[in-house]
Amino acid sequence: MKNTIGLTLLSLALISGCGNNDVVKNNSVADVAASYQSINKEQLIEHIKVLASDEFEGRAPSSKGEALTLDYLTKQLSAVGFIPGNGDSFLQAVPMVSIEASPDMTLSIGGKDYQYGSDMVMGSARISNFEQLKDSALVFVGYGINAPEYNWNDYQDLDVKGKTVVILVNDPGFATQDAALFNGNAMTYYGRWTYKYEEASRQGAEGAIIIHETAPASYNWSVVEHSWSGPQFGFVREDKNKDRVAVEGWVNSEVAKELFTQAGLNFEQAKVNAAKGSYHLDMGDLTASVTVNNTVKESVSYNFIATLPGSSTPDEHILYTAHWDHLGKDTSLIGDQIYNGAVDNASGTGALIEVAEAFAKLPVAPARSITIMAVTAEEQGLLGSKFYAANPIIPAAKTVANINMDALGVNGRSSDVSVYGLGQSELDNFLSVAAKKQNRTIAGDPRPAAGIYYRSDHFAFANIGIPALYAKTGETAVDEATKVLRAQLKESLGKCYHNPCDEYNQTWDLSGAEQDMQAFFDIGYQLSKENVWPKWSETSEFKR
Repeated sequence: MKNTIGLTLLSLALISGCGNNDVVKNNSVADVAASYQSINKEQLIEHIKVLASDEFEGRAPSSKGEALTLDYLTKQLSAVGFIPGNGDSFLQAVPMVSIEASPDMTLSIGGKDYQYGSDMVMGSARISNFEQLKDSALVFVGYGINAPEYNWNDYQDLDVKGKTVVILVNDPGFATQDAALFNGNAMTYYGRWTYKYEEASRQGAEGAIIIHETAPASYNWSVVEHSWSGPQFGFVREDKNKDRVAVEGWVNSEVAKELFTQAGLNFEQAKVNAAKGSYHLDMGDLTASVTVNNTVKESVSYNFIATLPGSSTPDEHILYTAHWDHLGKDTSLIGDQIYNGAVDNASGTGALIEVAEAFAKLPVAPARSITIMAVTAEEQGLLGSKFYAANPIIPAAKTVANINMDALGVNGRSSDVSVYGLGQSELDNFLSVAAKKQNRTIAGDPRPAAGIYYRSDHFAFANIGIPALYAKTGETAVDEATKVLRAQLKESLGKCYHNPCDEYNQTWDLSGAEQDMQAFFDIGYQLSKENVWPKWSETSEFKR
């Protein structure tokens, strides 16, 4: 229940945070507080129920679910007064290609056949109907990293042309927990699977296989099995991605141990050696063979962009983002075939609508423009946001900040806010002020080893210099009842990540998500009315 005392306290807090008298005169403290309070979990739940319904079929790019999602966003944002953000259109076309490997394949190594799904997942990023490895020699390249700034090169003095490299997931900092090595427990980009395939390709390898282990990957094997099977989307390129390795994929840790044993090697010792410094190791006479038959389809998906024009400096924008897509449906599954994506990311997409409506309720638009962007193909490697970053509608120099919302909390309120990439920019200061008004504090990444700052759409905007914030409900439950609820939900939320069971559940408590949305509105409002440009911190890799 929202009481008058709470509203009064909030109003006083907002007065103290305002620095532009003209805006205060036009939008009273009561007006701003009313917009803030209009953001509520009940409306968010209704958006999630629609976007994550079976009718939307998991919101895969270039599908019926995409059309329904874009139509829903257009109706919701138009109704509250937002206008098209790309000329006269709400949409930015993102040309893509879908590459779907047939699961009818086996990976043959050392005289044994490994099965698709249970043992391995293989595919190809090349825009080709047929790729293969044929008796390709295996080479273990440790973490598969070439990082001069860390004096680390697992490929040093190694020729991998025509060979298949076998790679550990994450980076040496996680393995050793040494704060002085890479970034210690916090994953760097060198630990991401995307980097490892990219580097293997640069080195001229024929194939690249990542060894999955749950702790360093930060997700279990079922995520690999479901996320890297089915259609995989990429950009249409003139070279048809021929600069990529022919075959790339994953094997589970049990298969990896077996392969090392076949090669007369000790897997655990090899991991220890790989974490000590630049390292590679021939895997004896082991060779890999696999045939990948692809179905290739070119298509167009869309980023959605809508703007509430600023009242005095409309060419300067506060950019809110969330990805609207998920994994679609898989008709080969027995039982539930739809990846509904309720938490990931119907929650963030619904939050975009809530925040937009709050700004639209202000009697006078903020001085700077508020732009809402729902991007496509995040699940396929941040493709929608990467495309936008390469083809920006709003110049980066005119984008004040990016606030990203991905997989909001559904397990109640906390006394803190988790900031992924804490210390990256001055946006932390704005969040700290907004959180303090809610009697919350800000805290660092609760899972630094997962490298989450590099795993959502804000990363693409950070890469072109736009200060980007990604935060959500923290780890410290606000009371004992919430602590109990979190314990009850922990297993199911983990199990349902990138699985068909990510559906709306009435036992969820979105009061924490409500606070987060209100804080994000508060940050955007402060930025939208002040002549300030948040800066990257001196230690941020994005400063340059």
